[in-house]
Amino acid sequence: MLLTALVVGGAVPYVAGPGRSYLSYLVLAERADADGAARAAAEARAAGGQVVQEYPQIGMVLAYAGGGFAEKVRGRPGVAAVGASRTSPVPGPPRPLDGAGDFRAGTDPAAGDRAGGDRVLPGRAADGNGVRGSGSGGDRGGDRDGGDDATATVPDPGEQDAWNLALLGAAPAAGDATPNLLRGTGAPAADALRKVLVAVLDSGVDDTHPDLRAAVDPRSSASCADGRPDARTGAWRPDTGVGESGHGTHVAGIVGAARDGRGVSGVAPGVRIAAVRLLGPLGQYYAENIVCGMLWAADHGARAINNSYFADPWKYNCPEDPDQAALTAAVGRAVEYARGKGAVVVASAGNDAQDLGAPRTDERSPNDRTAGPPQSRHVGPECVRLPGELPGVVTVTAVDRDGRPSAYTNYGRGHVSLAAPGGDPDGGARGAVVSDWPGGRYAALAGTSMAAAHVTGAVAVAAALHPDWGSDRLAALLAADAAAACPPGPHVCGDHEFYGAGTLVLPH
Repeated sequence: MLLTALVVGGAVPYVAGPGRSYLSYLVLAERADADGAARAAAEARAAGGQVVQEYPQIGMVLAYAGGGFAEKVRGRPGVAAVGASRTSPVPGPPRPLDGAGDFRAGTDPAAGDRAGGDRVLPGRAADGNGVRGSGSGGDRGGDRDGGDDATATVPDPGEQDAWNLALLGAAPAAGDATPNLLRGTGAPAADALRKVLVAVLDSGVDDTHPDLRAAVDPRSSASCADGRPDARTGAWRPDTGVGESGHGTHVAGIVGAARDGRGVSGVAPGVRIAAVRLLGPLGQYYAENIVCGMLWAADHGARAINNSYFADPWKYNCPEDPDQAALTAAVGRAVEYARGKGAVVVASAGNDAQDLGAPRTDERSPNDRTAGPPQSRHVGPECVRLPGELPGVVTVTAVDRDGRPSAYTNYGRGHVSLAAPGGDPDGGARGAVVSDWPGGRYAALAGTSMAAAHVTGAVAVAAALHPDWGSDRLAALLAADAAAACPPGPHVCGDHEFYGAGTLVLPH
């Protein structure tokens, strides 16, 4: 069944072993540096694992091995944690790729522009109402109820009725239905915004879309779909053989689509986008993919890193499970590394209408199984969504066109940071968020994925205004501006349970 899924997904990316099956493991050394990564690699090999990627920035490696590997390595000198990042085995490690694994790729300006290659094929669309909830490719992971076949496109909106941008606090100019977000007093100059790089870690971005051609920076883009950075031309584009592959293009459009009178305008038109594809050939966002993407974005100078998904295969990772605890530690190290390099890490809160600060039910995990039903788990608030509930992450809830919490959004006092436009999946194209879709098209989606993208765009504006500020100061500015614009009290945007600090406003 697994091999069938791989073929249907468009590729067989694993080296078949001699009648063996493998799981992927993350091995974390006690030292979060290059020496630690070398130690983790040595211990992994000594236990029979095949190391396919080292993460010297944070003292960790990705290894493939058979059953029992984690037990052999846990407790070894210098090893802090070991965890299987998947529950369903594969035939073998990923196939070797020329140039894969180099986090420095693209950082040399003399290397030339790597843009080009074949134009991405249009994603598939079916007739429908044009609106899908973010769970169908929004705040993703296994939280989906349909693929790209279920996503209908909408006509070119011509940058009209951008309610989501108006909700950020800018008023439209006379006779213009779209707010002039970057034309007001105190707005950053175009050249200042162009100096800002933001990373969209997602399903890939169609950089041939007219709204995004000038935005996506090929030198800063890559695929991390198997935990290794692959900077070959076009590797960052969506894989149309994998369901929901259009989601990243939609998110990127919200962040930084060009303002040219056609299509849509992003929150920060003119910003440079690092397109980092995480979505793997089986439709999963494994922890090693996230770690790879986070490190890639940080090393290429991203000031904001957008994460509109949750880590597979566990919707919530619990500290009492050694595998899940290791995954939490691994992604946590990557987040801290990125923040230390000056990036604001932004994540969606999720679309389950759950209180993240209370006990809840997880009926979708593990979501990488090839047979049988998922487990139904009752988890406590100590079990976290990755990366959204990690320390220092700006976690974003969704509001509708009227500024009220969207019915699907997760919430929780002390667990969410800001609210931003996410839309209503039942409100038609006027109630959802219209943005770019592969093949030069447009789609209306709703979810906390869309909300997170608005915050990422706002971070880009803040970074252009304050290029010397670090990640904590930029995040604090957004929180302070939101709080100042929101009256305190229940059921309004000062309600910390649903809004965090308040509803996002664009910094000036």
